[in-house]
Amino acid sequence: MAERLKVKSGTKVQLACDVQAGGEPEFNLISTFYKALDDSAFLISVPMQGGKPMELDESLRLLLRFGSGSGARIVAGYADDLVQEGIRRYWKIRRVSELRQFVQRADERFKIALHVQYKQDTWPVNSEGTVTRDEGLTLDISNGGVAVYLSHRFQVGEICQLTLPRIGTSPDGREQRDVVGVVCWEREAPKGSPFRMLCGLQLRFATTGERESYIRYVDNVRRKYAM
Repeated sequence: MAERLKVKSGTKVQLACDVQAGGEPEFNLISTFYKALDDSAFLISVPMQGGKPMELDESLRLLLRFGSGSGARIVAGYADDLVQEGIRRYWKIRRVSELRQFVQRADERFKIALHVQYKQDTWPVNSEGTVTRDEGLTLDISNGGVAVYLSHRFQVGEICQLTLPRIGTSPDGREQRDVVGVVCWEREAPKGSPFRMLCGLQLRFATTGERESYIRYVDNVRRKYAM
């Protein structure tokens, strides 16, 4: 799991909208760090754009830069709530990557809503002798992990078995895929969500071939949705 963001209240933050691999982010927005909420979320002042407060867009992936030069650090995340404290309003940022130097990577997460099923082997079996699966919805996906909305409360470190849907109907599509992930973080879903929790899974693969097959699945998702 990521450690709680250690930044002083009042520190200036430069923001940019995330870009595709190979692109250069433009840090043309300014905000102020207010406080960390937990290991995966923190508050910043609402950035201004054109002299007006920006509208919150939960689908917009942001890059937030702290510091400058060789000491700069960048965090990626989504603004998923507007929080009022006293007379001030803040964006709650949910982190989706570790505190790190900015490097575009092939396995960078991208936001996509895929209907999935999930289970644990320890759950009771149904009348057919199989473990009943619950329904979930992905928030983002990468070559190494998945963030998924669900209604079951997991504990960090538990194993979750996830079934990803078939992508495409043509011969070059990808069949539905079962993957296994370790829960690395979990928190309550935003207000209004039909799901109770939002869970981060770090995927585990038994063989190199299994991992490569999954990466081809992710590539197919990227091509289908032109990401």
